[in-house]
Amino acid sequence: METMATADVWAFVHDERNRLADDLAELAVAQWQTASLCQGWDVHDVLAHLVDVAKTGRSAFVLSMIRARGNFDRANASGVARERCDDPLDTLKSFRDVAALTRTPPANRATRLVEAIVHGEDIRRPLGVAATYSTATTRFALSYQLRTSVAIGGGRERADGFRLVSSETGEAWGEGDVVQGTTLELLLSVSGRPGRLTGEGAIRFGSAVV
Repeated sequence: METMATADVWAFVHDERNRLADDLAELAVAQWQTASLCQGWDVHDVLAHLVDVAKTGRSAFVLSMIRARGNFDRANASGVARERCDDPLDTLKSFRDVAALTRTPPANRATRLVEAIVHGEDIRRPLGVAATYSTATTRFALSYQLRTSVAIGGGRERADGFRLVSSETGEAWGEGDVVQGTTLELLLSVSGRPGRLTGEGAIRFGSAVV
């Protein structure tokens, strides 16, 4: 199984948090209410979730799941409600304040990359903000998602029956109808977001994950 040094994971996450905060610094008031790619959440909600994620360590995560009776969606909704300020700029300040934290729930460190990249795009794409990411880092996040069940935030079942091909490197995962896109587009699609894909399986794959 491929690995990525813990220090490298956190260096990427910290940089990405600061980069996202800079992207959001000049948003108009109405833009904070833009629907994100994360169903049911607007841009402000996703940012509040990222604040909550950054502040949540192992003990706090376990406590949140107990309070939510084991329901991830309920725990996440509680976190958003807790960290979402009346003024989005106050939420943004909170995000900057927690950007350098290294807290994490009891999960593979690759989940920190998935959170940073996918939620970053949940916010950026509806706002028309472009961003690029290291292909190697995005590949590491994709590989994790492909071996992890949807039930715990991965995307393994979504990719069943498809052959995913990176248009950047030619690397492929799985067997079945071909779905091609950049590593980022594949990561987003496997994570349940609409991706910009081509190939014989693209339409069916897209309809399965949006």
